Amino acid sequence: MLPVLSVVVPVFALILAGFIAGKTGKLGPNASTEINRFVVWLALPAQLFTFTANSDWQTLWQPGFIIAFSAGCFAVYIALLLYRWYHTRDWVAASFTGLSGSYANTGYMGIPLCLLALGDDGLAPAVIATLVVVCGLFGLAIVFIEFGKQSHKPWYEIIAIVLGSLAKNPLLVAPIAGAAWSASGLQMIEPAQQFLSFLAAAASPCALVSIGLFLMQKSDGKVSGVWSLTFIKLIVQPGVAWLVAEPILGLPLFWVQAAVLMSALPTGTGPFMLAQYYQADGSAISRIVLQTTLGSIVTLSMIIWWINQTA
Repeated sequence: MLPVLSVVVPVFALILAGFIAGKTGKLGPNASTEINRFVVWLALPAQLFTFTANSDWQTLWQPGFIIAFSAGCFAVYIALLLYRWYHTRDWVAASFTGLSGSYANTGYMGIPLCLLALGDDGLAPAVIATLVVVCGLFGLAIVFIEFGKQSHKPWYEIIAIVLGSLAKNPLLVAPIAGAAWSASGLQMIEPAQQFLSFLAAAASPCALVSIGLFLMQKSDGKVSGVWSLTFIKLIVQPGVAWLVAEPILGLPLFWVQAAVLMSALPTGTGPFMLAQYYQADGSAISRIVLQTTLGSIVTLSMIIWWINQTA
């Protein structure tokens, strides 16, 4: 049990620290937004750039893991999208529902948790999963949202809007820039390396504190469907990832463990931030973020126990 606690407790302790700091007023009402901006625009991009800049394609190109993790994400997203659209005929609402049940918190929780549970090698699946979520899942969700909002516009204008949104996303640009730097063969000067190292080191703790602040501020209101989406996110999605990773693809144990762990992460704040951007109702999303985060204390503990038993 001690190995499980040593992984889970530090992660959720930082989330709790942010929650308490916000609840007691030690950090103001805008703290969550500002820390989140720091993470999104500076710290996490520095971490993603540093990793890809110092990695070769053999490290990042893991097709089995990519297929297994993506299967869980996209299967849940598409199923929820079609189910909600069938009942509402609203692509915007359907896309947000799909994101709420499939958007794993890979960047904020996944990277520190994977490093603690799987060691230094755990950064690779965490970064790959983050790229799948940020580039693939988020991009697909934006396509359906823009399609719903801009349905009166020509298809080429919708594509241009989507591509413009993705091109300005720092979590997409940073790893691509890092990969380009790695391919160039250039050596980075020491001051630049130290600068990026300082920023990257701040990403995980600041991100976890930001989650706590977010949960404290956004937990009001009663909405329907939260329990079913929580079950789908914490149980169904990792179940699909395991099914594809082990019985179907027969991946090595490390990559099976990584696929299940990354898929079992709670819903991230990305869907809520996207709802704010599009001025959509984020009350249901905020409840799902809160409930999946609390529920993941149990489910992630069980998965980490399983990882330690099978290691």
